[in-house]
Amino acid sequence: MLTSTQAVQNSALFADVIRERRSVRHYDKSIRLSHEEIKELLKEATLAPSSSNVQPWRFLVIETEELKAKLQPIAYNQSQVTEAAAVIVVLGDTEGYKKLDEVFGEAVKYGYIAEDTAKSFVERSIHTYASLPEESLHKIIHIDGGIVSQQLMLVARAHGYDTVAMGGYNAAELKQAFGIGDRYIPIMLIALGKAAQPGHQTTRLPIDDITFFNEMPVN
Repeated sequence: MLTSTQAVQNSALFADVIRERRSVRHYDKSIRLSHEEIKELLKEATLAPSSSNVQPWRFLVIETEELKAKLQPIAYNQSQVTEAAAVIVVLGDTEGYKKLDEVFGEAVKYGYIAEDTAKSFVERSIHTYASLPEESLHKIIHIDGGIVSQQLMLVARAHGYDTVAMGGYNAAELKQAFGIGDRYIPIMLIALGKAAQPGHQTTRLPIDDITFFNEMPVN
């Protein structure tokens, strides 16, 4: 159990992470990450929550100079694509729910959930997801993909790396160029590496202007 002092220290460290995260667009080209380092970042990122714990996110890591150069025009020639150590293509798997047996099988093995409860939940969830209209399924996947993407950016900062989320790219060209099947939905690109120039300081709207308790304002 954490002591009160440790809890305060951990809270302070987390506050540093969220305050120091910046959208970095210029990277040190000499910095590279190993596959193990990238997988560790992704492993921590995937502790994020998802609807029914489906975990529909999938990651295509683009790290070779040749493939980053191939990606750059698809991402409207943004310089961070070729400067960063890697670009993480965050995808949503429209068939991800088919792995629920595997997900909850592991939970049963570790004693997190009773076997009969897991079996009932999995059967019900698979039926629900298989019956969803495409628009509803895609909405869920985009939400889950956004959550894991934000967590990845915070995890990267906690490990001393920098990121920028990119929504500016041609999704159809991305899928064609990198052989991404129709079952996958591109969510965003995330450049990952070490900043060559710090990201710009930014401001936020006052919390009192954007928070409403119990009822919305008239205007």
